[in-house]
Amino acid sequence: MTEARLTLDLDALAANHAALRKRAGDAELAPAVKADGYGLGAADVADRLWAEGACSFYVARLSEGVALRQALGDRDAIIYVLDGATPGSGDTLEGAGLIPVLNSLPQIEAWNAQARSGRLKAALHVDTGMNRLGLRPEEVKVLVGATDRLKRLDLDLVISHLACADTPESPMSARQLERFEAVTALLPNARRSLANSAGLFLGEAYRFDQARPGISLYGGGPEGVPHPEIRAVATVEAPILQVRVVPRGESVGYGAGWTAPDTTRVAIVAAGYADGVPRASHPNGQAWFDGARRRLLGRVSMDLLAIDITDCDAARPGAMVELFGPNLPIDDAATAAGTSAYELLTRVAPRARRVVIGR
Repeated sequence: MTEARLTLDLDALAANHAALRKRAGDAELAPAVKADGYGLGAADVADRLWAEGACSFYVARLSEGVALRQALGDRDAIIYVLDGATPGSGDTLEGAGLIPVLNSLPQIEAWNAQARSGRLKAALHVDTGMNRLGLRPEEVKVLVGATDRLKRLDLDLVISHLACADTPESPMSARQLERFEAVTALLPNARRSLANSAGLFLGEAYRFDQARPGISLYGGGPEGVPHPEIRAVATVEAPILQVRVVPRGESVGYGAGWTAPDTTRVAIVAAGYADGVPRASHPNGQAWFDGARRRLLGRVSMDLLAIDITDCDAARPGAMVELFGPNLPIDDAATAAGTSAYELLTRVAPRARRVVIGR
């Protein structure tokens, strides 16, 4: 086989969940499984996390919520949809038992109108400075002053998103915390949720009633660098197709992006940007092979990349090269490509063969 291979380690996922649960104290952990479980398979991820005690999950899109409900079957999971009650989504949300995270006054009105024959559960998203989705504090004041907008809704939870939690020295998180406490004081009967993965590492003040970990469940460090409490969950590997010798002065790959300063042994690996390896991995990218990190040489192309194996005798066609995983943390691979662990996980292409261990 010449396909790249993505291995999902469910035992490592469970270990990360346990580490984050310890960080969360008494707060509920509600895993984010959006984008198909960060590209790893939401059904497998949620199934294992349910076994580890998770009862609530977050998705982004309505279609993700419907698929997750089907995957979890008759389990009484709580599934929040971050997009909220978008136009035309009401019947599907209600039919699948999904809880919209309401992001605006029009969404609140739409979901209240949807509750024709009874009450519907909802969460409320307030914006504390990120300026993406959510009600601004002044809109929350309007909402509280017009209680008829909520008369058919069971508003159980208020959430907000931290913009800079992965940068602990940033003053932004403290500002958001202060705003969140002020705005949620207007809704004293609702539970509160602020922390993402990185937020759990900021301290007890950010825990509240529920935390919504994402990237650190899947192996990414809370600050965008490897963390000793977080294990690799995803491993991406690809086989060597050919080993060749590049004479001094000759180049490798499109654009002649790298020229050999000396005679160099090179392994050509069956992975490229069509498999999810960022083209921007050149010139700082690495791979792990035979006990060491190996430099990527030249541009990553659609189906192939090259690594330096000059001092390695183990390279031969069919041998597997690790592009990220336990030996080459995903945060390091992401940094080399000028991106994030989030992007590396979610861009692994469907043609990479999936393997699940720890079922």
